[in-house]
Amino acid sequence: MSLDREDILNHVDGVVRIIKLVFAVVLLSPFIFYLLTKVDFEHSEEVVEVVETPLIENGIDLASGLIVDDNYELVNGTCSACHSIDLVTQNRATREGWKDLIVWMQQTQKLWDLGDNEALILDYLEKNYAPKQQGRRAPLKDIEWYEL
Repeated sequence: MSLDREDILNHVDGVVRIIKLVFAVVLLSPFIFYLLTKVDFEHSEEVVEVVETPLIENGIDLASGLIVDDNYELVNGTCSACHSIDLVTQNRATREGWKDLIVWMQQTQKLWDLGDNEALILDYLEKNYAPKQQGRRAPLKDIEWYEL
């Protein structure tokens, strides 16, 4: 029985495939055994829900930077879905100004219809982030000036 070149190549190709398979099994087996030792098939663990209470200091939610007041969590959840809460805390506007900003975001930034939440959000923003009646900074006090 004589083997021609094509038969030999087919035989070698089959041997190479077997070697690849063995090599893959050898490489993956430690990971498979490791994972199997970490899984307890007989006992399931009880899932415990962790409820995180916000850290509040001086009336400020430390995680968001928002003033803690009615509906601040609604404002945090709604506004932070699209951008940093810093965009809220660093700005001040009248109720109409905040409303105009919401309309602008809806028209240009794909903000969804806030429904009944819009009034609650505007109440919060109007109360806590209204314009301040002061200049850029508080006047300097108790300064000893010297002559130049």
